[in-house]
Amino acid sequence: MVHSIPSPAGDALATTAGSAHPQVRPTQPKPLPEVEPPYHVILHDDDTHTYEYVIEMMGQLFGYDKRRGLLIALEVDSRGRVIVATCHKELAELRVEQIQSYGADPRMKESNGSMRATMEPAE
Repeated sequence: MVHSIPSPAGDALATTAGSAHPQVRPTQPKPLPEVEPPYHVILHDDDTHTYEYVIEMMGQLFGYDKRRGLLIALEVDSRGRVIVATCHKELAELRVEQIQSYGADPRMKESNGSMRATMEPAE
């Protein structure tokens, strides 16, 4: 007759008939899931989009409030680029695509398309 006694770790202790010593089955360690490296989503400055456009786009695409949108607009204007998000690669690719397909700024007749965005590893 064989008896199985679950241990706290989920292993089964097997005892065979006539044996006083249980046999412990070794468990295989579960591999840890790979952590994807983060990426920065970067918005680049140009002269054909207004601060209002940037504030509006950041609110609609990222859910940022007007204050954060204004800070992003100020930084992209003064430095030429700004990190708008840091996330895993697939989401970064989506965010770049969303920015680049957001459309022209209706406040400026010179604006004929979206702002430029890129992504790079966050190291």
